Amino acid sequence: MKIYNKTFFVFAIALFLIMTSCRGSSETTELKLAHGLPIDHPVHKAMEFMVKRVGELSEGKLVIDIYPSEQLGSEQQCIELVQIGSLAITKVSAASMQSFADDYKVFGLPYIFRSKEHFFNVIDGEIGDDLLLSTENKWIRGLCYYDAGSRSFYTKDKPITKPIDLVGLKIRVMPSATAVEMIRALGGSATPISWGELYTALQSGVVDGAENNPPSFYTSHHFEVCKFYSLDEHTIIPDVVVISKKIWDKLSNQQREWIQQAADESAILERELWAASELKSLEEVQKAGVEINYPEKEPFIEKVQPLIESYSNNEIIYSYIKRIQAVD
Repeated sequence: MKIYNKTFFVFAIALFLIMTSCRGSSETTELKLAHGLPIDHPVHKAMEFMVKRVGELSEGKLVIDIYPSEQLGSEQQCIELVQIGSLAITKVSAASMQSFADDYKVFGLPYIFRSKEHFFNVIDGEIGDDLLLSTENKWIRGLCYYDAGSRSFYTKDKPITKPIDLVGLKIRVMPSATAVEMIRALGGSATPISWGELYTALQSGVVDGAENNPPSFYTSHHFEVCKFYSLDEHTIIPDVVVISKKIWDKLSNQQREWIQQAADESAILERELWAASELKSLEEVQKAGVEINYPEKEPFIEKVQPLIESYSNNEIIYSYIKRIQAVD
């Protein structure tokens, strides 16, 4: 029944999008963009800028409508709609892309990036470009990366200051194989739950905690339930703005240039918005009574090393690991 309901939902939304994807005139093309974040989130603000820039660059000939806050479904459902060409653009976590390309698993590996600077050098270079195009054979084309900060643990009843603190705890993770593996390696119990259902799951005790970046912890209001935030910064997983390859192939070269330029410009703005949002979010959750901890990272790094090395048998992932480690 669960699989049936999910399939029916995607079909219903796809039908809605097809019926509403009309063209305003012979000279105007309308596209739809959907994502799961609230409108006060820095990522949404960056996408609003991207939409505005497309309108400016095209002089109104190309219009993009935004549907935030999971109006058209979860991240997974939006990816599926993009894949079949019913939705033009979506923003998803790189972790969600693992279901469509093994290459993306490298982003989910804990402590694969030495610093934020190292991370930016990777995604702004050849490795980042390769990953954006790695899903074209699945009818998904990456446009750009958005900064999504570092992910850390937040919990209801006690802080996470060392790996042993995770033993016996149920921690919500994204539907990501590497996220599940990481929690298990650290001694916790990984529980995949959709973002929209997480607040209730925390409140009702289905899970004991979760892991995410400061702006998401704040804008989701999860700080109302979880009063301990431990900045172990185990992963730096970017968001990815993707477009349906089926729609991309139908666009003119000029339309593609407008979209790509607007996306690239929005990525620059998003980093600025993100940095400011991180500072504000940490300040606000502290005001709300959240205890912020800064655990020593080395015990966590040591604990997950076997997980990193387990990918030595995966030629694709291990190649990316070595390439990333070689980046300055």
